[in-house]
Amino acid sequence: QVQLVESGGGLVQAGGSLRLSCAASGRSFSTYTMGWFRQAPGKEREFVGAISASGGITYYVDSVKGRFTINRDNAKNTVYLQMATLKPEDTAVYSCAAKRQTGVSNLYGYDYWGQGTQVTVSS
Repeated sequence: QVQLVESGGGLVQAGGSLRLSCAASGRSFSTYTMGWFRQAPGKEREFVGAISASGGITYYVDSVKGRFTINRDNAKNTVYLQMATLKPEDTAVYSCAAKRQTGVSNLYGYDYWGQGTQVTVSS
């Protein structure tokens, strides 16, 4: 089993950048596909993107593609979400999640979840 803890959220102005971190416990981090999700006020949880276990494959939904980058450092048991050119509509609680199965474009199958970190983008 694995525990996930997000950090790095905060308040940023539109057009700015922010990097979120997700620190994982456990010995098998390098075998998990890692995903990022977000939930804005009044909306359902949205899949943002994911990265394969080795870090070689990434996927992003259209709304963030070209602005967000997911990478990971398996030696540090950490996955990152680098967010650039932030927009007010990016405001949400961002959570990381882990799954044993492969498939970065599949938003289902995540077994472990962090508690989330708040990102607020002001206009």
